[in-house]
Amino acid sequence: MTATSGTSDATATAAPPETTCAAAPVGVLVVDDDFMVARVHRAFVERVEPFRVVGVAGTGEQALAAVGELRPDLVLLDLYLPDVFGLDVIPRLRAAGHDCDVMVISAAREADAVRGAVRHGVVDYLLKPFEFEDLRVRLERYAVQRGRLLGTVVRSQADVDRVLAGAAAQAAPVPALPKGMSVETADLVERTLREADGTLSASECAALTGISRVSARRYLEYFHTVGSAEVSLRYGVAGRPERRYRFRGAVTGPVLRPAGRP
Repeated sequence: MTATSGTSDATATAAPPETTCAAAPVGVLVVDDDFMVARVHRAFVERVEPFRVVGVAGTGEQALAAVGELRPDLVLLDLYLPDVFGLDVIPRLRAAGHDCDVMVISAAREADAVRGAVRHGVVDYLLKPFEFEDLRVRLERYAVQRGRLLGTVVRSQADVDRVLAGAAAQAAPVPALPKGMSVETADLVERTLREADGTLSASECAALTGISRVSARRYLEYFHTVGSAEVSLRYGVAGRPERRYRFRGAVTGPVLRPAGRP
């Protein structure tokens, strides 16, 4: 069945060509049977550099056809599709010779679904519903890991360990700060995290540093992404759990650099 854009059974559609092209863009295919949800996910992705949405699909079969036609780098895959369970799409992609990465975005909370996703080698698993920041953090973490994989030359076991575990070796290049983040603020947040007695929440970090809670959370999540901080969850009597951050001991502050600077 063929449908026009904006209907719930829309076929895979290519994104319109961009007038400007960011350096090393990461093409994303959004797969979700709810066209309104797919539209929201598309808008979220396009707010994160260097990601760009190359197409949208509403079924497993459309996803397979779209990957063959559009060749995305990353597929955001819902599991509850109308024609096939989402995880069953992945082996068919591999059998067809496609090496795109897959990030599951689904309401599926069953342990079997999570274990199956891990067995199929997904790069991340994000539960619906979620906020933009939840997806942004995962996309940026994926971009860091993807860059590490693409740029790594394996000379020793340490190189392999660094790629698989994301641990920074002494000779590893220092990751650049994402766009919009400053060295000065990163140093301030890192110093505050180091000196904390135990763990810090984003709100506590904001109060100690004088920056907004949203900014504090973004820097804390960045340090978690690059392996300088660990995250734990504190559950209260109501509402979502609070994310708590602890410094892991990696020295990054003096050598952090913003993206695009030598």
